[in-house]
Amino acid sequence: MEQLARRLGLTDAVIIGLGSMLGAGIFVAFAPATAEAGSGTGLLAALAVAGFVAWCNATSSARLAARYPESGGSYVYGRERLGDFAGFLAGWGFVVGKTASCAAMALTIGAYLWPEQARPVAVTAVAAVTVVNLGGIQKTARATRWLVAITLAVLATVVLAGLFGGAFAPARIGDTAGAGGGLGVLTAAGLLFFAFAGYARIATLGEEVRDPERTIPRAVPLALGLVLAIYLVLALVALAVLGPARLAGSAAPLARVAGAAGVPGLDWLVRAGATVAVLGVLLALVAGVGRTTLAMARRRDLPGALAAVHPRRRVPHRAELAVAAVVVVVVALGDVRDAIGFSSCTVLVYYAITNAAALTLGPDPARRLPVRALAALGLAGCLLLAVTLPLHSVLAGFAVLAAGALWFAVRRVSSGGPPASR
Repeated sequence: MEQLARRLGLTDAVIIGLGSMLGAGIFVAFAPATAEAGSGTGLLAALAVAGFVAWCNATSSARLAARYPESGGSYVYGRERLGDFAGFLAGWGFVVGKTASCAAMALTIGAYLWPEQARPVAVTAVAAVTVVNLGGIQKTARATRWLVAITLAVLATVVLAGLFGGAFAPARIGDTAGAGGGLGVLTAAGLLFFAFAGYARIATLGEEVRDPERTIPRAVPLALGLVLAIYLVLALVALAVLGPARLAGSAAPLARVAGAAGVPGLDWLVRAGATVAVLGVLLALVAGVGRTTLAMARRRDLPGALAAVHPRRRVPHRAELAVAAVVVVVVALGDVRDAIGFSSCTVLVYYAITNAAALTLGPDPARRLPVRALAALGLAGCLLLAVTLPLHSVLAGFAVLAAGALWFAVRRVSSGGPPASR
């Protein structure tokens, strides 16, 4: 079996994790999450819940990725620890959920860059990141490094504009924007989980990371911690400048924060920064989905032709082209907010399987953290957030997961036994 090349160090892995997360929550998920949470304090509580569940998941992912350092993430962990069906369901949930995420990110680029031509711009963005990814994983990491640097500079500008632009009023954080309540906070947390799920990209690139037993367990929590701190600061600033009601109703909240400073052209600078940030997310997302598709094709859970690795660039070129083609179709038909809910539902199931697999590892004497307790809390948290998402997202997500399960069962019966393993 052809192998991918190990070319990524700790810094590269952290940057890919940052590039996968920065942008999604800030530019897409904050508004619908605020509407569900009903208040500024509700949004902050939802952010804390989503961050804690993500941290539990990250701990489990890092342990499993160090044990199984190959492409595929929880698709591999589920198969190895829980059996073929659990692995298939994890991989299927990841591929369909993250394909929806790719479409949501592409449509967001179009909405920020050229709203009147959002879909053609989105298709162009998908084509551009696919070309970069086909050039090799080092080009992906290098491009992501530049995108993350630009994104951080723009976000720092937003924070400074919000703090010193004259509209900063901390009392607004306690205002309300709707009914909210405990269920609203959980629904908002499920939507905000969409913003944290990018750390899995580090694990799905496990076959391309140098010294994965040490690199992955360090890179995952580091990237997640940095992103959580950034999200918290931006949420506080956005709430204090706009208030929960305006934040919930804004399609481009950070542009509105910058616009409130009264500096000419600053909101357009933020729009450009948003485009760059989301482009970085899309770049890493397409790479991650391509690797999971590769892993599933290797085991014939997806067509075997997708398991090809380019002989010179050492990338899963057929898998990435197939992912790009499906994303283009979804872009032509989809809606950003629906894609967020659908993606969150299926990816939360993916991480539930991750935590269940981590529970089978037993205690880890090398770690001071109660890793088994965190895995149990992560499993319960994922399932709770998945079922408290908006009803249409839950129905769509579980319908697609059920369709995948049916395909698995039919193929297993027709082949006369379990799918072929590696």
